[in-house]
Amino acid sequence: THPFMQNENGVIMGWQQAASGLVGVWAQENSRAALFDAMERKEVFATTGSRMVVRLFGGWTFTPADINSREPAFAGYDKGVPMGADLPARPEAAATPTFMVFALRDPIGANLDRIQIVKGWLDEDGETHEKIYDVRWSGERKIGKDGKLPAVGNTVDAKTASWTNTIGASELGTVWTDPDFDPARDAFYYARVIEIPKPRWSTYDAFRFGVDLPEGASASIQDRAYTSPIWYTPPG
Repeated sequence: THPFMQNENGVIMGWQQAASGLVGVWAQENSRAALFDAMERKEVFATTGSRMVVRLFGGWTFTPADINSREPAFAGYDKGVPMGADLPARPEAAATPTFMVFALRDPIGANLDRIQIVKGWLDEDGETHEKIYDVRWSGERKIGKDGKLPAVGNTVDAKTASWTNTIGASELGTVWTDPDFDPARDAFYYARVIEIPKPRWSTYDAFRFGVDLPEGASASIQDRAYTSPIWYTPPG
């Protein structure tokens, strides 16, 4: 098997590469002007190939009632800002920012494993930091003492290049409040949605051509989606 790329930093095999991704745009209508307006305001998300959809709003007063309404996006625009925007000025009565996020699975793809919020910030020395929060997940799993969420499971059958949606959820949504918010520090927040495992493209090829997977190749992959970030800037 020939390497896809080889240099002084190492070797990458072709089967280690992933397929191209997709971009989703939240526009007011399906027109050139509306699409470019949405991209300019960064109200977009990307996936690693799946056609799942995800939406993120940030504000100071979101509640669970907002995500449980029939049209949570109305509350998102009314009480906050969409992904790609800056958080509005912090009200004096607000302690921490709140974020409303919801996702739907690819209609012909895999169920959803979890939603995460990825937070980045600058400390007092100007150094960058990131932290990942599991904010909503499928099933009855609980965060462990180590702070980690157990894996959702894996139904992939490498011999038949198949999987089942007997685990995961068709949709997930929540309102999340940053438990570590520091109003004096610049920060950003974006949502990441992860699917349950499904066969990797190399697994489909191995099944189709009746060959074994390359040594070290994973039989499954978890596609994911990422939103544009929402930014927080301290006053002054």
